[in-house]
Amino acid sequence: MKDQSPTDLRFRPAGDPDLASLVRLRDDAARWMLARGVTGQWQPSELGEDHFRRIMATGEVWLAEAAGRVVGAWELWWEDEDAWGPQPATAGYVHRLMVDRTAVPPGTGRRLLRAAEHRVAEAGRTLVRLDCLAGNEPLTAYYLGVGYRVVGRKEGKPQPGGTPKSFTLLEKALAG
Repeated sequence: MKDQSPTDLRFRPAGDPDLASLVRLRDDAARWMLARGVTGQWQPSELGEDHFRRIMATGEVWLAEAAGRVVGAWELWWEDEDAWGPQPATAGYVHRLMVDRTAVPPGTGRRLLRAAEHRVAEAGRTLVRLDCLAGNEPLTAYYLGVGYRVVGRKEGKPQPGGTPKSFTLLEKALAG
């Protein structure tokens, strides 16, 4: 499956039957980061099915499938006051962008991010915002490389099941 093109992806909203796949994908991504020395961003077993169920109730969780298998996902929120404070309804907030690195080629994450950006534009919003752990230079560079810009830093952002952390805030204006 490694030779599969990112264009073979199909995107769809996640549902309750997808919860176990989401947890697996998130835990695998956390293990991948840890194996590369990224220790503060995500930890395995940090988020369970309840987390994704809650996000599906208040925002959107999207899946990328290839050959009938979940190979990527992201969360799309319509507000993120913990990181960004109260904001006008001009942005969508992407969280937990993740891919199954054993099943898809390099560049697939960018395809998922473009799909998230497209969904934000469909909703009539003009900005996509995201954040990453302050000091995670490779991830910050990745987002800068796909058109995002650093617009600030959030100190002490609450974390699901963990100690608050500091994050770099990034955004991208969508073509209207």
